[in-house]
Amino acid sequence: MQSKNSRPLLLFYILVTYVLIQFVWWSYLLIKQNNEVYQLKSEINLLHHEDPQLVIEKGNELEKKLHGRWMMIAGEGMVFVLLIAFAFVRVRNTFNKEAELAAQQKNFLLSVTHELKSPIASVKLALETLLKRDLEKEKQKELLSNAAGDADRLNKLVENILLAARIDNSAFELHRENVNLSEYMEEGMKQTIRLFSPAQKIVFDIQPNILFNIDKTIFPSIILNLFENAVKYSPENSIIKIILKEEGNGVVLSVSDEGVGIPEDEKRKIFGKFYRVGSEEIRKTKGTGLGLYIVKYLVEKHNGTILVKDNSPRGSIFEVILNG
Repeated sequence: MQSKNSRPLLLFYILVTYVLIQFVWWSYLLIKQNNEVYQLKSEINLLHHEDPQLVIEKGNELEKKLHGRWMMIAGEGMVFVLLIAFAFVRVRNTFNKEAELAAQQKNFLLSVTHELKSPIASVKLALETLLKRDLEKEKQKELLSNAAGDADRLNKLVENILLAARIDNSAFELHRENVNLSEYMEEGMKQTIRLFSPAQKIVFDIQPNILFNIDKTIFPSIILNLFENAVKYSPENSIIKIILKEEGNGVVLSVSDEGVGIPEDEKRKIFGKFYRVGSEEIRKTKGTGLGLYIVKYLVEKHNGTILVKDNSPRGSIFEVILNG
C-alpha cells in the first residue's frame, strides 16, 4: 500500500529532475553559443580595423554585450528555478496531506467497523442467551443491562458519525437557550458515567447555579466526548476531575486526567478529523478520531475556545472557555 501511494510522488520527482537537467543543459548551450558569437565578432573586429584603439573599444563593447546576455540568462534562469521550486514544494505538500488524510480515513473505517461490530455482537449474544436458556431474574437483568449499555455506546458512535457529517456539510445551526448549566452538567454527568462505567475515580467541582446560554441538544456531545477521551486514556483507579466555574463574563469547563499525556507537537493535531495520537500505547485504545474534532467545532459554535494543557504530575487538561 505504501509503495502504491509513493509511486505518483516518485514520478513527480523524476519529472522535476528531468526538467532541471534540461534547463541546465539549454543554459549551457546558450552561454556556449554566446561565447562563440563573441569570439567570431572579436576576430572580425580585428580583421576590419587596423586602429588598435578602435579594436579595443569594439572589443569592450562586444564583451559588455556578452556579459549582459549572461546576466539575462542567469536572471531568467533564477526565476524559472524559483517557480519550479515553489511548484515542487506545493505539490509535494498537497500530496503528503492527501496521503495522510487517506491513511486516516482508512484507519477510521477500520476502527468504525470494529466498534460497530463489537456492540452488535454483544447485544446479539445477550439476546440469544436469554432466548435459549432459562436464567434467574438477576442474571437476566445483568444481560439486559449489558445489552442496553452496548446499545447506548452504539448510539453514541452513530451520533458522532452523523454529527461529523453535518459539520462537513455545514448543515448546522444552534438553538441556544438560557439554562442552569450547573444542574444540567450534574445530570448529564450522571448519565455519562452510567454509559461508560469508568474504572477511574471521578471527582466533581461544579460551582452551583451558573446560568448560561447553550444549545441543550448539542452541548452534551462536548461533555460526553471530553469525558470519554479522559476515560479511554487513563489507567484504572486514577483520578478524572471535572470542574465547572464562572470566570469573568464567561464559563470555564475543564476535564483533567492522569493518563499518558499528549506530546507537545501533537497538541495542535488532535482536533483534526480522524486524527489519533500515534504512540503504540494509545493505538491499543478504541476510537474513531472524531470526538475531539466534534468538541472543537461545537465549542467554537458556542463562541468559545478549547485549550490543551499538561496535568501534573502526568496526564492532560482539556479546558473549554465559553464567552458570555
